[in-house]
Amino acid sequence: MDPRIREHAQTIVDHSTSVEAGDNVVVSAPSVAEDLVTAVHELLGDRGANVVAMDANPRFTRAFLRAGDDDYETPEHVLALYEETDVIIRVRGETNATEQSDVPPETNAAYKRAYKPVQGEMLSKRWCLTQYPAKGSAQLAGMSTEAYENFVYDAVTLDWDAQGELQQQLVDILNDGDEVRIKSGDETDVTMSIAGNTAINDTAEHNLPGGEVFTAPVKESVNGEVYFDLPLYRQGREVSGVRVRFEDGEVVDYSAEGNEEVLDGVFDTDEGARYLGELGIGMNRSIDQFTYNMLFDEKMGDTVHMAVGSAYPETVGADNELNESAEHVDMIVDMSEDSVIEVDGEVVQRDGTFVFEDGF
Repeated sequence: MDPRIREHAQTIVDHSTSVEAGDNVVVSAPSVAEDLVTAVHELLGDRGANVVAMDANPRFTRAFLRAGDDDYETPEHVLALYEETDVIIRVRGETNATEQSDVPPETNAAYKRAYKPVQGEMLSKRWCLTQYPAKGSAQLAGMSTEAYENFVYDAVTLDWDAQGELQQQLVDILNDGDEVRIKSGDETDVTMSIAGNTAINDTAEHNLPGGEVFTAPVKESVNGEVYFDLPLYRQGREVSGVRVRFEDGEVVDYSAEGNEEVLDGVFDTDEGARYLGELGIGMNRSIDQFTYNMLFDEKMGDTVHMAVGSAYPETVGADNELNESAEHVDMIVDMSEDSVIEVDGEVVQRDGTFVFEDGF
């Protein structure tokens, strides 16, 4: 076994989820990731945890959703499992990244609504979402298998203490600020309040790799237009050239140059899907290539991402409203050229470089 797989597994078990003796752990992963899952199970056994393994095969989900009638109920048996779970480890790894491309967006939206209580229960636990460098994932990224393996392992095995120190400088700026403005080129100019909310320093406790600072906007404070110039890959489809206009927090107009119907399904899921739940700023400079994988792409240095849908409760202050939704869809703005991030009128990043970095 590649020794980097064992290092990856140890980061998951000890750094990201802090598994202890007696913990009930659910490991959800596709069979292509069996080496990583094996290494994780060895560590879980050594720590004295109790393990349930689940095969997360997108072919199974596709078959279920295409055979259904969009009248889904919350799976109470799955909810019961997660209610008794302490730690959830989810591993991604594609053999066919377009497996679910022929599932209608409205079907996915209906399933998301039914699954929302389960999602909420999962997020209340110690959880980690990570990536195995499968060949299908490499192909989607346009990379050789070896190059993609190096890319993944370089990103997940950072010195997270050092990365956290770098990111804390931005956390402090945001937590002392009230209003954020993001401007990029001629098509993105948006403002939002973050007053009373909390910026989080992501050092791979949940997402592995980590490498971002994120918070939530005050729900009805977002105004302006955003051109998400980097595509997202969702439900087996590439959604490109997304333009969104916000008024008083709500998405009032949108378009996409490719696969706009996917956005139709997202925004029609529920009321909360038309509001921003997250503002994230990428700071992981070991991620230097776009790969059509949001787990990595949103962490890239020189990027900002905004997620429509649910907000993370830990980012929302007691006096502010938590945006709730069955969706959480991240979209990315390239901030490397002709771009600024301002906090309370002061520039904190210009063309991808922060005020506390060399070259600002």
